[in-house]
Amino acid sequence: MKFSQSVNIGKKEISNLSQPFVIAEAGVNHNGDTDLAKEMIDAAREAGADAVKFQTFQTDRLILRDIEKAPYQKKTTDSKESQYEMLKRLELSKEQTAELMDECRKKGIIFLSTPFEKQSLDELDSLGVPAFKVAATDLTNIQFLEQIAQKKKPILLSAGMCYLEEVRRALYAIAPINPDVVLLQCTANYPILDTEANIKVIQTFREEFDMLVGYSDHSQGVGAAPYAVIAGAKVIEKHFTLDKKMKGPDQKASVTVDELRQLVLDVRRAQAYLGDGVKMPSCSEHMTRKSLQKCFVAAKDIKCGETFTEENIVAKRTNGRGILALYYKEILGLTAARDFAADEIIEI
Repeated sequence: MKFSQSVNIGKKEISNLSQPFVIAEAGVNHNGDTDLAKEMIDAAREAGADAVKFQTFQTDRLILRDIEKAPYQKKTTDSKESQYEMLKRLELSKEQTAELMDECRKKGIIFLSTPFEKQSLDELDSLGVPAFKVAATDLTNIQFLEQIAQKKKPILLSAGMCYLEEVRRALYAIAPINPDVVLLQCTANYPILDTEANIKVIQTFREEFDMLVGYSDHSQGVGAAPYAVIAGAKVIEKHFTLDKKMKGPDQKASVTVDELRQLVLDVRRAQAYLGDGVKMPSCSEHMTRKSLQKCFVAAKDIKCGETFTEENIVAKRTNGRGILALYYKEILGLTAARDFAADEIIEI
């Protein structure tokens, strides 16, 4: 399997040299209300996210009518309501999706959405989405993964609630069709315990598959996202809400707009902390180096022709003049070409 080491989504490049691509996950926190969804688009842009992401599904094609809600959904919504009934209220029509895409274009933020079945995939493709986010629920859905890959657009694949071998099989299905994949570590609960974040899986993915990796973060608050950047994540995804008290399955586990803003700042700061991996003095260190690093001076008067020894040279701060103390072994045994007074900088 070979995967692209650089992927473009809209005007943004994702590579191991790029800034992390931050996705503000609106998900279904709009509650089916396009006006609320537009407010979320504004909030995501103002927070500094690169993209805002929604979910596109046709409930009748997604789920059987009598399926129970997931445990976390029972805690955050009416436990007597079926998962079908809940999702039906949260659908966005093609017209609503097109309206939100247009709003994103106007506001200068990338629109993304997760398709959950082929009809929604085709719908999003026809509307011109620049990439497809695949939810963890479909990592083991090989037929659907191949259908997504055939669209020849970048794929952001969440690897939640699965085993490494299942990830491998999913990637084997996608790779021959479309190499433009970013694999996201994810723990698919809302919210997760700190001990469930398992950021080290990002390193496992990099080693196993030699591909771009990211992190879909379900931890509480700003949480694990900035640490995932340090581990190598080049895509960060985080659910957000305008109000945790609103109805909906994901509101309580989502970050507030203020937290989203802080998350973006912390992710950018984490990337800045990483640097480029080249060990050399930074721009600000050059003057400090000149002031603080030591060079050789005469420990006592030295006559012309006298040999430099441990007893007659010593390292002191000289404002960068002279022979760097690093070359101690090289200078020992050389002879002085002239007289040096005590504390005079030795220059050869």
